[in-house]
Amino acid sequence: MTQKTPDKPYISSPMNELERKLHYPLGDTMPESGQAIEVAPGVKWLRIGLPFALNHINLWLLRDNVDGAEGWTVVDCCIDRPESRAQWEQVFVNALEGLPILRVIVTHMHPDHVGLAHWLCERWNVMLWMSGTDYNVVRMACAPDSGFDGLESAEFFAKHGLVDAVSQEKLKARSNYFTSLVPKVPRSYRRMMDGDIIRIGSKEGQRAWRCISGYGHAPEHIALFCEDAKILIGGDMMLPRISTNVSVYNIEPESNALQLFLDSIDKFAPCAPETLTLPSHGKPFVGIHERIKQLHEHHAERLAEVRDTCSLKPSSAADVLPVMFKRELDLHQTTFAMGEVVAHLHYLWFKGELEREFCTDGVYRFKLSLTCS
Repeated sequence: MTQKTPDKPYISSPMNELERKLHYPLGDTMPESGQAIEVAPGVKWLRIGLPFALNHINLWLLRDNVDGAEGWTVVDCCIDRPESRAQWEQVFVNALEGLPILRVIVTHMHPDHVGLAHWLCERWNVMLWMSGTDYNVVRMACAPDSGFDGLESAEFFAKHGLVDAVSQEKLKARSNYFTSLVPKVPRSYRRMMDGDIIRIGSKEGQRAWRCISGYGHAPEHIALFCEDAKILIGGDMMLPRISTNVSVYNIEPESNALQLFLDSIDKFAPCAPETLTLPSHGKPFVGIHERIKQLHEHHAERLAEVRDTCSLKPSSAADVLPVMFKRELDLHQTTFAMGEVVAHLHYLWFKGELEREFCTDGVYRFKLSLTCS
């Protein structure tokens, strides 16, 4: 399985064997730029381009009634760039049926999801809905001296073995990467929490959507599940072809992100087998229980690789990187991959299967625990 990073095209990849075990009700039908496809009554699918090899994000329009006004709720926004705004302008004309946007829901704080939230909220004079943790993290990320700059990232990855001068220089130069995609966020918001019920739908057909929190990919990701319609807006927590990036970064350098992620995807197990999952990348699919199993197996295989590598000699994340990621990576891909390697090392470290040592050269190395050898 490939990783959810901007390095691998989704569209052009052939269907793999795991994907064949999922069902795609719409086949290869996908919305064109500025257009929408209705995937269920009152639910429309938008697809906006991204300037990465992972070249799109799926956004969702939900028919709604707020305070007596008929219109739409938007789920996720895309990054802020002129091309994205232009595609949204087409959507306003082609997909809204002459009705306004009434609220903006953002599943989590990553740029492709929150980047245009400020613009949409200002354009339609509506409220942003988001988890409290992700809202405050993205506010911090947009502020000066946030800890999201390249210097602190470079220092963190150096401690995990990425010490070559070229990589370090390039990392330090990425001082405004986040704010180039997310220049600002709304000054206020409505908080979403695990278990909250949001009633969304036209006046004649309100539906209950339950918030399901998820961790490991983002600080507090919120998916939305409608039990009556058997629809899950999974965000980045449940993707069909690619596995969500699960990383440890400098902001929370000793997190156990992989454990959080694996625990979180199990929260989708009560969904009915026929649930239509609407992912942020890829195509809507049925087969959520199979997908949960696949993701657990995928990470179990990666953990076995990490365990074997660290049993041979004390290893840094940079040492394990070519074992987990066998293709050539550019620097942007390497930052995602390094974060993911650290997440797998930390999982085994927290389990007590690995021991960690901060060596005299300033690099963390992990080795098999004496109790496990």
